[in-house]
Amino acid sequence: MAVKIQDVLKLAVESIEETKACTPLLDAEVILCYVLKKDRLFLYTHRDHPLKDEEIRVFNDLIKKRIQGMPVAYIVKKQEFMGLNFYVEEGVLIPRPDTEILVETVIEWAKKRKNDNRIIVDLGTGSGAITISLAKYIENAFVYSIDLSRHALEIGKKNATLNEVTENTLFLEGDLLAPIKGKLEEKVDIIVSNPPYIPRNEIEKLQIEVKKFEPKIALDGGMDGLDFYRKIIDEAPNFVKKGGFIALEVGHDQADMVKTMMEHKGYYYEIQKIKDLAGIERVVVATL
Repeated sequence: MAVKIQDVLKLAVESIEETKACTPLLDAEVILCYVLKKDRLFLYTHRDHPLKDEEIRVFNDLIKKRIQGMPVAYIVKKQEFMGLNFYVEEGVLIPRPDTEILVETVIEWAKKRKNDNRIIVDLGTGSGAITISLAKYIENAFVYSIDLSRHALEIGKKNATLNEVTENTLFLEGDLLAPIKGKLEEKVDIIVSNPPYIPRNEIEKLQIEVKKFEPKIALDGGMDGLDFYRKIIDEAPNFVKKGGFIALEVGHDQADMVKTMMEHKGYYYEIQKIKDLAGIERVVVATL
């Protein structure tokens, strides 16, 4: 008797539900689409479609990974962000919808100010989601993307090719602004970053998908979670031209502290906190 799409989905959903995952049906459907190389509409319109033994085996193996806590994005090697598709794998942070607020804020700022050529520096490449989205959606932008992780930079380059922005992006290995020292002082229009901001002793309390599978280097913000903000806020005025812009994604309850850091520095004005769709203050921006 043939095993059908509806049969494997039912069993997979029941297994994923036991892990208390938030979206067991969606997870199972996305993984099955990946295995069959079909979209979700196909699953809905072909519930009685018989599956090959090899398809069932591969699907079950991937569902086991999901049950063990592996994020779906790592399983299917893909995540959507800002309407673009990104290749992701273990070793790079998975782009989050929350970060779209950061990108949208930068795009809106750029649209209000005409500039023939715009230099943007993204600190912390990850998968390249921020870098590539800004390169794609801001006219005449050139984005320098910096990360300590060589693996992240390789994934970023791969996604730049995938999204056709190789000509206006450059990926540099190094610690924060170090790779552009001696090259871009007072020449940068925008600095943007979603730095590691989880307090070190909070990492083990995160959900299993994050603490077990996502890179610690992309999460660990030091003892209070603010190490990278201190460095960025301290060094950014050396690079951002007068009237330039800085936009930082922050963790829950960190916006006031980051705003205060900027105020104490003395170079920042028009400091604003921007809320995400859940009403959480997610981004802090300022003009230099």
